[in-house]
Amino acid sequence: MTTLRRTSLTPPAAELGPENPLPPLVKPEAVASVSNVDELPADLAAGLAYGRLGTVLPCRLQDGYSRERAVRELPALVLENDHLRATVLPSLGGRLWSLVHRPTGRELLYRNPVFQPANLALRDAWFAGGVEWNLGSTGHTTLTCAPMFAAEVEGPDGTPVLRLWEWERTRDLPYQLDFWLPDDSAHLFVGVRIRNPHSHDVPVYWWSNTAVPQTASTRVLVPADQAWHYGYSGRLDLVDVPGELTYPARAAAAADYFFEVASERPWIAAVDETGAGLGQASTARLRGRKLFRWGESAGGRHWQEWLAPGAETGYLEIQAGLARTQLEHLRLPPGEAWDWLEAYGPVSADPAAVHGEDWRAATASVTGLPPAGVLEARHRAWQGIADAEPGEPLATGSGWGALETLRMVALLPGTPFPKETLGPEQRPWLDLLDGETPQGDPRVPPPSTLVNRYWAELLDYTTDNWLTWYHRGVARWAAGDRDAAQEAWRASVAAKENAWALRNLAVAATDPGEAARLSLRAFELAPDVRPLLVEALSAQLAAGHAPVSLLPEHPGGRLALLAAHTRLAAGDRAGAKAVFDAGFEIPNIREGETSLSDTWEALSADPLPAAYDFRMK
Repeated sequence: MTTLRRTSLTPPAAELGPENPLPPLVKPEAVASVSNVDELPADLAAGLAYGRLGTVLPCRLQDGYSRERAVRELPALVLENDHLRATVLPSLGGRLWSLVHRPTGRELLYRNPVFQPANLALRDAWFAGGVEWNLGSTGHTTLTCAPMFAAEVEGPDGTPVLRLWEWERTRDLPYQLDFWLPDDSAHLFVGVRIRNPHSHDVPVYWWSNTAVPQTASTRVLVPADQAWHYGYSGRLDLVDVPGELTYPARAAAAADYFFEVASERPWIAAVDETGAGLGQASTARLRGRKLFRWGESAGGRHWQEWLAPGAETGYLEIQAGLARTQLEHLRLPPGEAWDWLEAYGPVSADPAAVHGEDWRAATASVTGLPPAGVLEARHRAWQGIADAEPGEPLATGSGWGALETLRMVALLPGTPFPKETLGPEQRPWLDLLDGETPQGDPRVPPPSTLVNRYWAELLDYTTDNWLTWYHRGVARWAAGDRDAAQEAWRASVAAKENAWALRNLAVAATDPGEAARLSLRAFELAPDVRPLLVEALSAQLAAGHAPVSLLPEHPGGRLALLAAHTRLAAGDRAGAKAVFDAGFEIPNIREGETSLSDTWEALSADPLPAAYDFRMK
């Protein structure tokens, strides 16, 4: 019999910490950028050109975490039958944390022994393991470390379905995840629906990322003979699949492989030396499949240790998406909804065939995946309850969906956003809806700015003051009107000098000297806001200065790296080297960032210490 229950997990966990109060006007340099677009098929090139986000506004960065872990409670929801036990984390993006095959006790996913955020997501904080549900834009979703709504719904067969839903703010799209585990099923089914309640097209990106254990013999299988290879070199190249690339442990460097799947039932699996493993299949809309491997370089191994301290094995990811690659976005027309069904469960294969030289025989030997007809029938059955109203809440998400549906007067059957969830973050915008002018103390960081076209228009028609000019600037920047944004921030400073508009002007400045002057003044006005110090130091260095006087007495994290840069800029090579010799960690070092290795190379001819090696290639 299928059951659904609440519980909690108690892993060693780091605190997420506070959000960064400064609006993320510019995304960090993308890890993935394609240099050979002119060589690609027209539809692929068009998908690469469409819909990319220049910023994650209106969201703020989650970069306040550390690497200090203590036993903490994480709320969890467990869906279980005689075959599988699925554990979902509603407070962390609905992550499928664990999927256990009960007859054998085998964990089918890579289950991280800790909760340790690191800087891999669009909003910075991300954690490894399980199955992550990515809606938004190229990268890990803004909701990966955020709460979702959760409740029970009666399934098509009378068994409980676990529904999760939220409002994705960068695209202003509501979506839902329905976890369905029928009584007799050896597969966990996940129904996904994305709805566009707007009168305009919206760029859509979706990838379900599944982490599985990686051993020396793990092989990834998929019904494809070719794949698009991206190896962080800037090129996207079509390569043949059979061969070493399907054995991730044999790879030296990190790489992505986006498979050209030829199947009415797209699927992907990862199996060990015995032919046992996890398979994922879906209905046809979820066409893309991908293998991500960290590689066996020193940097790749260090990344895995960084993300999962204490883990016994490394991991790889098998992924499934709407487009052919993760570098593309698709158009979701106004008023339309897209949905599909995914299936997760154990697979098995003849070891001789699956690890043999015949690629077609290897993929044909995989058993345990539901046939296309079964998936289609399950999909139709699930569609019948997709609009069903959920029962008593099992978890609560944010108030942003309630605000937007109130503004739009939108009805979204099956995914209610209760007015009771409106809180302090939404209050200034509720007041604006009621015709009140935003007010605030310029000594205090302003609330996050809503930037879609409707809120931008309301801001333009409200009364002028330092805060309304500040918000107008952020909204105009998000819309791509950089000149108008800077005009608004200058008006904000003229109305009342404030650190927040000065900081934004510093980010927008094209002259390094001007950026250094503005960022320094912003920090002087709000010296207790650590991100302003990080930006002021960075701007001073970029302008050719050596801001030794700005350094704190005991710099840690990114400030330690900036201290080394500052000492080096001041001609104190020994002082810069001493920072590295003393040892430090940057909790939010970014995927693809080489600042540590580059700085070490400037300081020493010795081999790079392993603790500072985060190179992806």
